[in-house]
Amino acid sequence: MRYRQILMAMTVTTGLAACAGGGKEVYKDATAPVSERVEDLLGRMTLEEKVGQMNQFVGIEHIKANSAVMTAEELKTNTANAFYPGFTYQDVEKWTEQGLIGSFLHVLTIEEVNYLQRLALKSRLQIPILFGIDAIHGNANAPDNTVYPTNINLACSFDTLMARRIARQTAEEMRAMNMHWTFNPNVEVARDPRWGRVGETFGEDPYLVSLMGAQQVKGYQRHLDSGEDVLACIKHFVGGSEPINGTNGAPADLSERTLREVFFPPFEAGVKAGAMSLMTAHNELNGVPCHSNEWLMTQVLRGEWKFPGFVVSDWMDIEHLHDLHATAENLKEAYYQSIMAGMDMHMHGIHWQELVTELVREGRIPESRIDASVRRILDIKFRLGLFEHPLADEAQSMKIRLSADHRATALEAARDGIVLLKNDSLLPLDPSKYRRVMVTGINADDENILGDWSAQEKPENVTTILEGLRQVAPDTQFDFVDQGWDPRNMDPQRVAEAATHARQADLNIVVAGEYMMRYRWADRTDGEDTDRSDINLVGLQNELIERVAASGKPTVLVLVNGRPLGVQWAAEHLPAIVEAWAPGMYGGQAVAEILYGKVNPSAKLAVTIPRSVGQLQMIYNHKPSQYFHPYAAGQPSTPLYAFGHGLSYTTFEYSDLKLSAKEIAPDGTVEASVKITNTGSRDGVEIAQLYIRDVYSQVTRPVKELKDFARVPLKAGESKTVTFRITPDKLAFYDLQMKKIVEPGEFVVMIGASSEDGKLMKKSFLVISE
Repeated sequence: MRYRQILMAMTVTTGLAACAGGGKEVYKDATAPVSERVEDLLGRMTLEEKVGQMNQFVGIEHIKANSAVMTAEELKTNTANAFYPGFTYQDVEKWTEQGLIGSFLHVLTIEEVNYLQRLALKSRLQIPILFGIDAIHGNANAPDNTVYPTNINLACSFDTLMARRIARQTAEEMRAMNMHWTFNPNVEVARDPRWGRVGETFGEDPYLVSLMGAQQVKGYQRHLDSGEDVLACIKHFVGGSEPINGTNGAPADLSERTLREVFFPPFEAGVKAGAMSLMTAHNELNGVPCHSNEWLMTQVLRGEWKFPGFVVSDWMDIEHLHDLHATAENLKEAYYQSIMAGMDMHMHGIHWQELVTELVREGRIPESRIDASVRRILDIKFRLGLFEHPLADEAQSMKIRLSADHRATALEAARDGIVLLKNDSLLPLDPSKYRRVMVTGINADDENILGDWSAQEKPENVTTILEGLRQVAPDTQFDFVDQGWDPRNMDPQRVAEAATHARQADLNIVVAGEYMMRYRWADRTDGEDTDRSDINLVGLQNELIERVAASGKPTVLVLVNGRPLGVQWAAEHLPAIVEAWAPGMYGGQAVAEILYGKVNPSAKLAVTIPRSVGQLQMIYNHKPSQYFHPYAAGQPSTPLYAFGHGLSYTTFEYSDLKLSAKEIAPDGTVEASVKITNTGSRDGVEIAQLYIRDVYSQVTRPVKELKDFARVPLKAGESKTVTFRITPDKLAFYDLQMKKIVEPGEFVVMIGASSEDGKLMKKSFLVISE
């Protein structure tokens, strides 16, 4: 077999190099500067060992599991697995022992992590493995870890410090499992709800996404100099969140102006925050695949932003230059294009080692170009202390994971990230009034509240919504009518049963939405590679809601989902709707606490909810002409729920909007202050939002852009004055020549409870020429 020949050739090559690179082994000296350790080690490495550091493989248990259930043809053609007949996990073990694999992903247990690391320590130079994992909302992809709310929940809390705290705790749990690198934060700006990964992002606004992403980078990495830090990865660079047809990996056709004003800022903010790895996007951008895009990886990322870290491919996407995008006639050419464009690490594949080594020996890729990538990778391994502490203590691991402190954070974040969309004075529920409550829906009693990028958890580690209701309102009689977990295969008889039970109840709660759990990959309706042609509720869920509401009894809708859903009928007919998103392991408790008023909701939407797919694109920061002509014979040109919308059980009043100056220079600063009063009877938190509009400009500008926000806790009857600082960067845009400027003219400051015009106070100031 060809693979056996490759293994034999590499064994000979690395063996011949065993006596090379003599002298003091500086790279093993923990007291030496990292730069010196890197150069010493690099000088001892063979070409094969260098190329191996640039290659990442899936774990052997992943290979075993897929090999057991997939046919030879599926193993050959299914890029979700990418294993080939004749290539086995024993080959991966052998390459690891030879020092020909630099990183692993999809390794989900501490036992396998330590096993693979021990294999790497048998290699000639004993270079440790860098283990990566999709730790998107906690290290939830590996069982027995704290599962926090998803990124879209976090964004709806507008709490950047919570984002940092969760990242820090995630880093601690990852290192307890000997995992060093999270493929997060996802700082794509999500502007199409058909795309299945909206819940993995921080929403549609570049400013909010930038702040959330930067804080997560800081939480994960700190200074990347201790055994509790992990490497962050800002992804996916770029444009995958606005694909032309809403599907993951479809082409993105975006102007440079849109890229620089909407999609680039979160990535640049991540670089400024210190992110030391970046992942390129599946898609092509304006005709050039991101994985071979020299303008993105070299000119912008390294040239303009001075990014010092390394770039990693996404799953098999370099191979897709050949077999999908057709910009490379074979794999060898695909590897050449990607490396020369700026790629540093390849995510999984058995051909990389052979073909990249050939490219160097043939003189097409200079070895100095390989050295540049390997330096960046080794730098991270030294900084994280992997050479000194390559293994984790399996006995101590569970003392850190799922700790009481981490669990408390997960609950707090869930409470703060659930949005009350509608409330016609029904909520909070009075248990003395509603003694018999019927609960139904696919997400009522399912761990699906964990969200995408979550493993199946032990039941004791998850509080479902039904369990939360029984916990929070123990004296209420909850009548549960199970609808199963699969929205595509709902049973009409169960729907009819719920309608019957609804008539006998005092109040009904329907928990609907999407299905996201990865262990039932083919059955999901939301999440990675789970895109949709509409944004309606799947299956019989709308029928269920309508038939339950037809009982005449008050009905509450709770949504569990990642993407915005166009629940227009419910919005028009039901008295209360709660958007829970995927609130994590304690999501059921948090939802119940909000329904029964134990917690006063404060979250605001980080993404617009359209009425239907026909309205797309539906974003708050649109251009002035976007809705110049209304839709004919259809829906209005307004969203179902606007960006920034979210209700509370108390009321807030905005007054006394003031600006510190009426005129400023282009490099000047103005302060905007507003008085906010809690006019209700309950304590609450208001998320005040500041938007800006450039009234007249040489190129078209959005009707409003979020430029600041504040979480303002207020006791009943209390008032506070909140002050925002408007600096030149919040006024700047790209002019006709694509130069970033602050243009003289009028700017409108808008402050209020959401992006809706009717909820904003406004005041103008002028920028004048010097």
